[in-house]
Amino acid sequence: MKLNLNKPICFFDLETTGINISKDRVVEISILKVYPDGKEESKTWRVNPEMKIPAEVTAIHGISNEDVADKPTFKEISKEVYNTIKDSDLGGFNSNRFDIPLLAEELLRAEVDFDMKGRVSVDVQTIYHKMEQRTLSAAYKFYCDKNLDNAHSAEADTTATFEVLKKQIEKYDALENDMKFLSEFSSRKKFADFAGFIIYNKTGEECFSFGKHKNKKVVDVLEQEPGYFGWLLNADFPLYTKKVLTAIKLRAFNNKL
Repeated sequence: MKLNLNKPICFFDLETTGINISKDRVVEISILKVYPDGKEESKTWRVNPEMKIPAEVTAIHGISNEDVADKPTFKEISKEVYNTIKDSDLGGFNSNRFDIPLLAEELLRAEVDFDMKGRVSVDVQTIYHKMEQRTLSAAYKFYCDKNLDNAHSAEADTTATFEVLKKQIEKYDALENDMKFLSEFSSRKKFADFAGFIIYNKTGEECFSFGKHKNKKVVDVLEQEPGYFGWLLNADFPLYTKKVLTAIKLRAFNNKL
């Protein structure tokens, strides 16, 4: 079947040095760009993470320090990656909670101003878990009746994710072939940032989700305790969370003018 698209969608997968969004780095990224007319373009990069890949992580995805020693850094490919995805919605498997947040960190670290405005994200894992409660390899077997050879290769996982989504749309009458619908269906709790440190209350206002100011509105806390903003910027929070906080502070300041 053909996806019903009003703009391109980029399915992508990352292999990384670990699972810490703010500290770990990409070692492989594969992007499958699907256009509204059905055309597909695929690109895969191996990346020098500029840090050691732990042996236990290499055991999972098979990429060693030697494999990436002579590869470009993420900063060196960042503009090419951004230019590939800048006009597109995003899709992946567990992408809302891991791949998109980590990709955002890498792009911001490379001084590429990435955000999700004007685009939606479709998390195929969330759709799968809501419908069947399993893993990508099981999903591939269940929906496509194929074995996922070379699992944990970014390219194999990316292609499998794309194929699974198409089969999900065909299988479930409740799913619409529409990226906005699939994005909303595959999303979990709404966060202002990727990492979940800033949530929305019932009226759509940003609130802290942690610490002494949990459930308090961000604008109120930053006004009543100005030093808290400086602490947040200097603490070990993801770059995207800091970007969102800065935008909220600037918006509040401009509203007072």
